[in-house]
Amino acid sequence: MNAIMKTGMIAGALSMLLASGAHAGVPVDLAYPQGKLTNAEDIIDNVFFVNHFYAFKNYSIVKKKRDITVIIKKSEGKKPLTETLERYLNNDYGNDDTVKAKDLAIFRSGKMKGTGMLITDYEDDARSQEYLVWLPALRKIRRFAQPAHDDSWGGTDFTFGDVTLRKPMHETHELLGTETFGQTVHALIIPKNQQTRATKKLPGATDEFKDREVYKVKSTTKFPSWWYDYRVAYIDTKTFADYRTEYYKNDQLVKTLEKNWQPMEGQKDPRALRWYVWYAKTMENGHETMSYMKKKITEHDTNLKPSLWTKRTLTKIKK
Repeated sequence: MNAIMKTGMIAGALSMLLASGAHAGVPVDLAYPQGKLTNAEDIIDNVFFVNHFYAFKNYSIVKKKRDITVIIKKSEGKKPLTETLERYLNNDYGNDDTVKAKDLAIFRSGKMKGTGMLITDYEDDARSQEYLVWLPALRKIRRFAQPAHDDSWGGTDFTFGDVTLRKPMHETHELLGTETFGQTVHALIIPKNQQTRATKKLPGATDEFKDREVYKVKSTTKFPSWWYDYRVAYIDTKTFADYRTEYYKNDQLVKTLEKNWQPMEGQKDPRALRWYVWYAKTMENGHETMSYMKKKITEHDTNLKPSLWTKRTLTKIKK
């Protein structure tokens, strides 16, 4: 809970400085590009569109019987730790000119069991996100300031910047060209003697995307003295899936984040993708994290009531 409970005042202040006045950011109805893009900012806007599921009214990773999203965290030489969660994202706020999206995460097992987070993202990018957190030990909701971008999301190798906070305006972007991806998208490998029911049948690495044409984009942070200087992303030229992102500090690789994106059947927009695997590794300590979401627990454009994304839902979370 330490990462959640940090005030994030520095990052919040920097965000305000980076955004002069109101800033609408990436619209939820961003049109699919016609032809190849040559502007790095336009490419990154489309990547943001994909990662926040703007192609859908809402997007959920739910629990169905024993099937649920599994997060595995592994320190080098130690047994892995697992957590499970449900997550519900709602982008349908066309009748509200202030709210862009809401994100509800409920942890069902692990150290954060019973914890719920409700995040509100506003149309004005200069406005900090709102964080309401249900603390099961207190049986109370606490409102927290927006976390720092470099805080760990739930104790993983994913930062709040990776998951929710980083927006195109927080970096400058340069298109380095297009190329054939030609790389394996990796996954966490758990030794057989350390496997549990939750980690016995994890997906492995894949070469599925090796022949895909990708944009190679360098994004340099605007935050001073940051944990990375720039990152290089490999982005599908058709779907805008970011298969691999490499983070560099002093030109040394410090972290990788790889994503196995899969298409959502029956969708006209090529950017309508679903989560399958996220895998990150921090080079300094060898710590690894993988998040795994089966197809059967993925839902979109369902008739969920707006009341799901309220304080009332948080108070109903079981321990």
